[in-house]
Amino acid sequence: MNVGIIGSGNIGSTAAQHFTDVGHEVMVSNSREPETLADLVDDLGANAQAGTPAEAAAFGEVVMEAIPFGAYEDLPTDVLADTIVISASNYYPLRDGAVPLEGQTHTELIADYLSDATVIKAFNTMYWEVLRDEGRPDADPEERLALFIAGDDREAKEIVTDLIDDIGFTAVDTGTLAKGGRHIEPGSPIYTAPMTANEARTRLAALKTVVAANERGYYEIPRNITASELAGELDMSQELLSEHLRRGTEQFVDQYLQEP
Repeated sequence: MNVGIIGSGNIGSTAAQHFTDVGHEVMVSNSREPETLADLVDDLGANAQAGTPAEAAAFGEVVMEAIPFGAYEDLPTDVLADTIVISASNYYPLRDGAVPLEGQTHTELIADYLSDATVIKAFNTMYWEVLRDEGRPDADPEERLALFIAGDDREAKEIVTDLIDDIGFTAVDTGTLAKGGRHIEPGSPIYTAPMTANEARTRLAALKTVVAANERGYYEIPRNITASELAGELDMSQELLSEHLRRGTEQFVDQYLQEP
């Protein structure tokens, strides 16, 4: 598969190395001239070449954007039409400035800007050193480290899932860009925490349950919904509900208590 990569920082260049290693053709790009990527292309090998962001966008059957979120309006919208775009960026207000999200996830804002592309969130929850070192293509998928994904298009998710599988990780689907994307933004208790695919699914289920409970007023005083009613609405046993709520609460407490 031809993969275009816009952004040659740690995540973009590390993903490029993985993709070329398993036989995909890659074009890398940055905000400067392609000639500045000569050393990176040499390191990546024969399956790699450099271009401009527009050239990388045109080259890729799938295109990854791995640039600071604050620069998303530099993405070549026209060239990315009808393309699957993997969004690996994260929103950090101190770096990117105050952006009025108006209730959206930052990836929904990117998807709105790239309105004719299909945006899938992925590769944003793993430190680049872990991404570089921990891919295990020969391992059981459940024992590999998880890469969370979110998106609104099933077929596009399947293509991105296959790419993730190629390089030795396992994709764990969090849901839509709106709901699932929020679970994997900075500040989430599962953001950047390395975990196996099996553990990731368990922790994600607990997180989703706590969020759903909060949305339904379970934590209000007095409660707006009983445990029995909540279990019924979420279509799970009260025992499973109790276990998810316990795990989910522990995740938030552990995150709160972490050293800054």
